[in-house]
Amino acid sequence: MLTKIVLSVLIGYLALCAVVFLTQRDLLYLPDTTRISPEGASELGLLPWPSADRFLGFVGKAEPAHPQGTIVVFHGNAGAAHDRGFYVHALAWHRFRVIVAEYPGYGGREGAFSEATLIKDALATLRLAHQQYGGPIFLWGESLGCGVAAAAVKQTEVPIKGVVLFLPWDSLPEVAQTHYWYLPARWLVLDRYDSIENLRGFTGNVAVILAGNDEVIPVRHGQRLYDALATRKKLWLFEGARHNEMPLAPNLRWWWEVTTFIAQ
Repeated sequence: MLTKIVLSVLIGYLALCAVVFLTQRDLLYLPDTTRISPEGASELGLLPWPSADRFLGFVGKAEPAHPQGTIVVFHGNAGAAHDRGFYVHALAWHRFRVIVAEYPGYGGREGAFSEATLIKDALATLRLAHQQYGGPIFLWGESLGCGVAAAAVKQTEVPIKGVVLFLPWDSLPEVAQTHYWYLPARWLVLDRYDSIENLRGFTGNVAVILAGNDEVIPVRHGQRLYDALATRKKLWLFEGARHNEMPLAPNLRWWWEVTTFIAQ
């Protein structure tokens, strides 16, 4: 009887591991697949970039006077690029042109999402941004987008002057293990987004922004990444903030502090 119980539990556990393994990308990638029209984007202060026909993301409708550089934003795992107009508006105050990149499979774009697909697309976005606008180019990652930005930094030939990591992790397997502590999660993960390894050789400025009560990416994962950075770096820690409750009003001082730091 005991043997049958143990066997049943083992079979159930292995089945659970199999389900998590097979559905992991559905758990990780939560896209809004709606593609808004150019008119709808215009109402949000955005323009399809580089064009409506060759859509890779959005750029601000109003070009900042004498921009001091271009920031390419890679957004988080949920929603779509058209949800992130606040980056365009906040960073334009500090004279940055902003491209909010859209991922394959998100926002009406075709394609399947995976680490390899997102990084390949990010590299193409950076090449085009540099061709169109020149330098300096900065990257801004948000949550999952930090993993995309870090991988792009490692692989791109475009010179990247500075990087902002907004709610980053050390690596996806480590975060998965935190949430699924009862499974061998770090060995089940297909998309690894190892930001510690990918930023190991980067020599530009890196700003790291963490939420003290982050329930999605516990703060220790971002702190571990920050501690591993071997370049000029600065940390902003919002004590008490949760993952989706960060202060984002465009007139807040931290936007100026972060952009000033990475542009030095």
